[in-house]
Amino acid sequence: MNLTSIETLDLPELQIYRTLRGNLFDRDNSFIADSPRVVLMLLKRGIVPKSILATEQFYVENREVIERHADQATLYVGTKEILGAIVGRNVHHHVMMHAYRPESVPLEELGDRIVMLERLNNMENVGAIARSAAALGLEGYAVPRSGPHPYGRRAVRVSTGHVSRLAVHLYDDPVATIRVLQASGYRVYAAEVTDASVPLSHLRNIPEKWVILLGNEEEGVSPEVVAVCDATVQIEMDPEVKSFNVSVAGAIVMHWMVVAGRA
Repeated sequence: MNLTSIETLDLPELQIYRTLRGNLFDRDNSFIADSPRVVLMLLKRGIVPKSILATEQFYVENREVIERHADQATLYVGTKEILGAIVGRNVHHHVMMHAYRPESVPLEELGDRIVMLERLNNMENVGAIARSAAALGLEGYAVPRSGPHPYGRRAVRVSTGHVSRLAVHLYDDPVATIRVLQASGYRVYAAEVTDASVPLSHLRNIPEKWVILLGNEEEGVSPEVVAVCDATVQIEMDPEVKSFNVSVAGAIVMHWMVVAGRA
C-alpha cells in the first residue's frame, strides 16, 4: 500500500478537501465523504475513489479494504493536527475520501419500489430520506437533476453511506418522468394533503410496483405534479400540527407501503 505523506494542506491537489463547494464536484461528477464508517461502507459497496486523506491509524486498521483500491486512488496520509485544520473543524475521525458519483441509472433499472423527490432544497433531508429508503428495502431513488445531489457531502453523511444501496436516477421533468413510470406499470402516490387524499392507514391493496413522491419542504408537491399522480396520501396527525419534516413523513409513508404490501 503506497501512502503519500503530507505535511501541509496547501498542496493544489488537496484543495478539493478544503473547498467543499458543490459546483466543483458537479464538474467531474464526484463527491466528498467523511468518517470511517461512511468511507468504508462506500468502498465495500463499490464506490470508486479518486483519493483518500486519512491518518496512518486509519490505513493500518483498514488495510484489507484499502488495498483493494490502492491502484485506483491516491492515498494521502497526515497527522490528526494537519487533517483537523480542514474547514476550521475537526474531521470526523480524521478520514475523508474524494470519489466518483455513480452514474444516473435508467428509470427501468430502479427496481419495484421507488422514492421520488420534487424540488427539495435541504441536502440533509435528501440524505435522511435515502437512509430510510435503504433501511426499508426500497431499491430506487429518483431526484431532480437541478436539486441537491444524493451524493452531496452532507447527504452522504446523513445517510451514513446507505445511499449507496439505492439505484439513483436524475430526471429533468417530473411530469414526464411520472408518465414514463406509469406506462411501465408503476402506481405513483404523492404524499400530500388535498381534498382527495386517502388517509395513510386506509391505504390497502399495495401494488407490486410503486413510487412514493415527496415534495418541497415548504410547499409540498406542486399541483401540476399531483394532477398526474395516481393517488395522494396523507398521514393522520393532530390537526393543530401542520406537518412532519419531509424526511420523517417519507419514512412513515415508505414504512406503511412496505408493511401493507406484505399483508
